[in-house]
Amino acid sequence: MTDASDDSFWLWDLKVETVAGDRPMVCDHPVGSGFTVEGENIVMGEKGTFPMYPLATLLPFLPAKQRPTDDNDWMTTDAEIACPDPHCGGRFRITRTKKRQFRHSETTGLPEHRGSPYWDKDKSDAG
Repeated sequence: MTDASDDSFWLWDLKVETVAGDRPMVCDHPVGSGFTVEGENIVMGEKGTFPMYPLATLLPFLPAKQRPTDDNDWMTTDAEIACPDPHCGGRFRITRTKKRQFRHSETTGLPEHRGSPYWDKDKSDAG
């Protein structure tokens, strides 16, 4: 049974980085390029850009990779996604970097469960 007064949950921050596959890369995602995922935010890397089509391919996997999974689940063990261009050898490695704690009351928009949003937490704590 879960303690109803503890509305916390954990998500992994993720690092998504381009790695070389076994074929030449033909798309605009050089080795090492990528982004991070912190909570619900995608934070672009040094270049500040990432191609739209690989991003569209990666998006469905990111929330699943953020959540705790069983050690034997393929979502835990498989870390690379192929570029959607069938002619490109690029791959995208998704690495879990650290766990971040959230609260249901700080992340939902449901009025009966709403608290201060987590992104405003520092502001509301300061004043």
